[in-house]
Amino acid sequence: MAYCLIDLFCGAGGMSLGFRSEGIEPLLAVDNDASAVRTHELNFSGQAYCGDIDAWLKTAEIPEADVVIGGPPCQGFSLLNKKRDGDSRRALWEPYLEIAHRSNARVFVMENVAELLRSPELVAIRARAAEYGFLTKAAIVNAADYGAPQNRKRTIVVGWRRVAEPHFPPRPTHADPSKKLNLPPWRTVKEAIGDLPEPVGTEIGVGSPIDLHFGRRPTELSIARYKAVPKGGNRFDLQRNAPNLTPDCWVRKTSGGTDLFGRLWWDRPSVTIRTEFFKPEKGRYLHPEQHRPITHREAARLMGFPDDFRFSGNKTEIARQIGNAVPPPLAAELGRMVVRMLKPMKLTA
Repeated sequence: MAYCLIDLFCGAGGMSLGFRSEGIEPLLAVDNDASAVRTHELNFSGQAYCGDIDAWLKTAEIPEADVVIGGPPCQGFSLLNKKRDGDSRRALWEPYLEIAHRSNARVFVMENVAELLRSPELVAIRARAAEYGFLTKAAIVNAADYGAPQNRKRTIVVGWRRVAEPHFPPRPTHADPSKKLNLPPWRTVKEAIGDLPEPVGTEIGVGSPIDLHFGRRPTELSIARYKAVPKGGNRFDLQRNAPNLTPDCWVRKTSGGTDLFGRLWWDRPSVTIRTEFFKPEKGRYLHPEQHRPITHREAARLMGFPDDFRFSGNKTEIARQIGNAVPPPLAAELGRMVVRMLKPMKLTA
């Protein structure tokens, strides 16, 4: 009998994909993003529900599951958002934990922003989990340490009851090569996307394994700016090499982030892929050599999605799904950890 999971705030299903690779099958997925739910339905069996989770809880018959996974959106963490101090609305981790309890799950794995680890909200999460009988551990992990070609630090909270205590965080499978550990080096941008040809066209293709590998329509000014940024460079190189092409707001700002309008490096993991990776002004999203931002396919590969994973939606919707996903290689290691936790119970049942 296979293990089964419920994926809450599931997005496209990066976490489901990693857990499924370890033999934990998605039974139910819930999200309020219609395009993400369609993507989940394209790639996984089981029920998928699109809508508000609190409204769904009022009438839902929650199935039993071994595991509950997912990342309540960080907008729901009122104590992480100073503008929402005193907000009386229910934080989104509350229905998450309620479903973990009512589904009789023995393990939950929650993913969220790195800042969660040191927030008062985590204290509240762990207290509520304890009321439901869960012991908990929390840690910040880097997806690059688990085989994703991307530096992406996130807080993972694992809760368990009636199963073996986890070895958490999971032992890394890869390491920063500068640390000279006895592990394979971090996967690089070149390993992930170096075999892709230059993109053709500007629209989503159909029927091709790289159907998201389309370009954009940059202006002549944008192309000139791209060309002014050398390998590994960023907006400061643009200011030095082509001050006449530099936006006024950057000319006036002589300090700040070094990733804006930056090129990825071939020999390193990528920076964190966010939802607007197709806009170089938002981060280090220029191709290492070509004068363009990375494509949707390149972003998906840098997240760890295989080419045969099918996305549904328009360009912006798919970009949001990719940028919000949990890297499947990281999810797979968490899934492997959970299988080890569950096995003793299955063997003695």
